[in-house]
Amino acid sequence: MLSQPRPSLSRRGFLVAGASAGAVLGLASGPARAGTRPPRPFGRYGSPAARLTPKTLYVHPGGAGDFTTVRDAVAAASGSGYTLVIAPGVYRQTVAVDPARTEMTWIGASEEPRDVVIVYDNAAGTPKPGGGTHGTTGSATTTVQADGFTARWITFANDWLRADHPDITGTQAVALKVQGDRSAFHHCRFLGHQDTLYADSMALGTFARQYFAHCYAEGDVDFVFGRATAVFEHCHFRTLNRTDLPAAPYGFVFAPSTAGANPLGYLVTRSRVSSEAPDGHFKLARPWVPSSDTTARPMLTVRDTHLGPGIDAVAPYTNMASGHPWQSMRFAEYRNTGPGAVVSVPENRPQLTRAQAASHTRQTYLGDWRPCA
Repeated sequence: MLSQPRPSLSRRGFLVAGASAGAVLGLASGPARAGTRPPRPFGRYGSPAARLTPKTLYVHPGGAGDFTTVRDAVAAASGSGYTLVIAPGVYRQTVAVDPARTEMTWIGASEEPRDVVIVYDNAAGTPKPGGGTHGTTGSATTTVQADGFTARWITFANDWLRADHPDITGTQAVALKVQGDRSAFHHCRFLGHQDTLYADSMALGTFARQYFAHCYAEGDVDFVFGRATAVFEHCHFRTLNRTDLPAAPYGFVFAPSTAGANPLGYLVTRSRVSSEAPDGHFKLARPWVPSSDTTARPMLTVRDTHLGPGIDAVAPYTNMASGHPWQSMRFAEYRNTGPGAVVSVPENRPQLTRAQAASHTRQTYLGDWRPCA
């Protein structure tokens, strides 16, 4: 399980602190000591002089690769099947992978997600240069629309902060919006506050399968949300403290918006939820029924997962809109543990039977796709 950022650092301060490790990993130039090997910024993944495959591209902020930005490397990877090997660094930019760039893989070269950070600071209410505002989707630091995308050992972040922009009311600030089918994230981090990880699909009638393994996501309001069929396995979700609110709830971990026709929504299994906030100040989930799909029937199953004391055990679910009560949605739990999982009011915590739980597995949700093989 990934170790976690220190609560005492702000989001932006933490990213800067993490980047300071870059000198050890070859970001900062300096004379090599006698008898030591020169730094290998791409680790075991080759280099431009020893390219693993013709479709392997190397990104290095100091110029030791094919490109200095992830965005430029993506633009050059026209077609299917490219791999980006990304050297340690903080890449402050927005990046978009369009539907034509299928079967793309991004690899954090050091195999430590803290070392490779893709970050920007747009929010939904941030003004656009040509007028208007970005909206939730437009706030995303990284957007992935292509099928078959895989990322390993990378941090996706949005470091926009409410306190810095008291004049902006659209405070959604997405770190990653992923819409493609067969999208996999291994040992990645997703950092933000509101709407951090947008696990979605390209269209209402498109069911996109996504897999998150050994990942870390943090935030406060609806920070894992969308209509994808998504499996979160061995992941850690951490709720952040709020000093701008006088009372609970401070926020909600999940806000699925599963289409009514989709039999499978979010599955969280063998994971954990922790909190920086006081005990009981966060809800586990609320259903998102967007105005663009009033027939949505959000689905979330949380099973075999440790729920820390930050979750309100008495009433872990709540409504987002009064016309769409959570009780009419597809929320369920099975065999969870921890103080946030204690069932004191049974009607507030729908539980699967053992027979029902047998159909809520990674294999059932992902079908013939095997991202963990």
